[in-house]
Amino acid sequence: MDSVNLRQLVCKYALVNATGHSGQAQNGAVMGMIMANHPELRSRGKEIGPLTGQVVAQVNKMTLEAQQQKLEELGGYQAPERKEETKGLPELPNTDKGVVLRFAPNPSGPLHIGHARAAVLNQEYQERYGGKLILRVEDTDPRRVYPPAYDMIREDLTWLGVKWQEEVVQSQRLEIYYQMAEEAIGKGAAYMCTCPGDQFKKLKDAGEACPHREMTVEENLSLWEKMPTLAEGEVVLRVKTDLKHKNPAIRDWVAMRIVDYPHPLQGEKYRVYPMMNFSVAVDDHLLGVTHVLRGKDHLANTEKQGYLYRHLGWEEPHYTHYGRLKMDDVALSTSRAKEGIEEGDYTGWDDPRLGTLRAIARRGIQPESIRELMNEIGVKIADSTVTWKKIYGLNRGLLEEVNRYFLAIPGQRIRIEGLPDDLKRPVERPLHPDHPERGMRTLNFEERLYIPSADLPHDPEKVIRLIDAVNITIQDGEAHYHSTSHQEAREIGAPAIQWVPMRDKKLVELVMPDGTIQTGYAEADTYQEEVGDVVQFERLGFARLDEKYLGKMTFYFAHK
Repeated sequence: MDSVNLRQLVCKYALVNATGHSGQAQNGAVMGMIMANHPELRSRGKEIGPLTGQVVAQVNKMTLEAQQQKLEELGGYQAPERKEETKGLPELPNTDKGVVLRFAPNPSGPLHIGHARAAVLNQEYQERYGGKLILRVEDTDPRRVYPPAYDMIREDLTWLGVKWQEEVVQSQRLEIYYQMAEEAIGKGAAYMCTCPGDQFKKLKDAGEACPHREMTVEENLSLWEKMPTLAEGEVVLRVKTDLKHKNPAIRDWVAMRIVDYPHPLQGEKYRVYPMMNFSVAVDDHLLGVTHVLRGKDHLANTEKQGYLYRHLGWEEPHYTHYGRLKMDDVALSTSRAKEGIEEGDYTGWDDPRLGTLRAIARRGIQPESIRELMNEIGVKIADSTVTWKKIYGLNRGLLEEVNRYFLAIPGQRIRIEGLPDDLKRPVERPLHPDHPERGMRTLNFEERLYIPSADLPHDPEKVIRLIDAVNITIQDGEAHYHSTSHQEAREIGAPAIQWVPMRDKKLVELVMPDGTIQTGYAEADTYQEEVGDVVQFERLGFARLDEKYLGKMTFYFAHK
């Protein structure tokens, strides 16, 4: 666009802004309209800025009538139609030949909520296009493998509701990687390098080739065959890239290296292992992966792998990169969690302070809430922060139908003085007020009770209402019968509190999200729940029954 047409365009938007705001245009608003409607002009911002200031000053000197007339002369203006915001995941491109995706965790520990994003979104796309999802366990670094994680990953995915159609364990495919390494050497795409690490780094940072880069195919293959007998760090296989690439990390990256460490599945059978970028590219190609969902922290890896694809004449899959996922007040680092478990800071992988899926599940968070959350976050490139508040909100809607009970925690024992004998009776309450068909729960109301210690009134004249029972006051630690009328309690603003009969109590340990444990008493009928069930303790919140034994129950608190 030449300077004359550009000035006319700026004038038009200045007139639009002015006629919509009592004849006075604003520089920033005009610039915003130009850049929004003409993204091709964004590179000329330094030129358009001063020009906009000049034009706006001229337009603002015109009468409103003159502005309207000038705008008509320039063809008028019709605001572009706003596109409706599409909900859900965007469509994948190039799906006409089928869709094959993969979820590829490292077995360094169980899955955490960050893994859930990739797992859920991959399955969502697999189901949308009727494709295939491959579970690929990337265990080619023996030092990072946590042996129980193989089964833990499968268990976590099953809990999450993610189904896969094929499973691949990379440590069982080492011979395949060796074949591909030889093919790359044969094509002159890769070479053996014996440079010490610090020496190669200097060359790499300077954009210079190491002396081994020009070895013949025969020389490389000869050294490749000797590689299993050499010492760790003595030699690596490198993939050739652009030595002048702006990112030094991409220059001639390592494809194979020696690892002197027994593998949990392979023992000491192998000593040469592929680096992630090599095994990932090989497997994505050989397994027919068409679309890859990965974090934007893998952008450099995508570039690295692209060189191997081009060297070997392979068709690259379509990559979708998304932003990082952070979570407030929770440990997501697998290595730090493992260290904390070994040092006794955490009770295990399902410690409520961790962000592992099994820790979340133990608290009674439903997998559907995590799936819904991940679908809502989607594959946007911007970073996202997950809050417990958001998870609780989604989960609460899934738990509203669970049974309800009284819990006094911490429990304060009281004895009601002056309680008439005729008021000592069974009190029935529904297991759920919206589902009378589930039946009733029975609490034997009597003078000896437990109430939540937090509900003890500080004012001796303060009346409190024991739900569905009587009104009492508490003076000097002693409870006194006051009246029975619920209406009276409402009129005087008596708080309604729950209670547990001392005779029929069940001991409860409640494990809180911060790992602390509270002790109290629940009504007897709570014991009918099965381990794994989630209940709602009235006026307290939701909790999952983790264990029950000899009348004692352990619950993990979820949220209010």
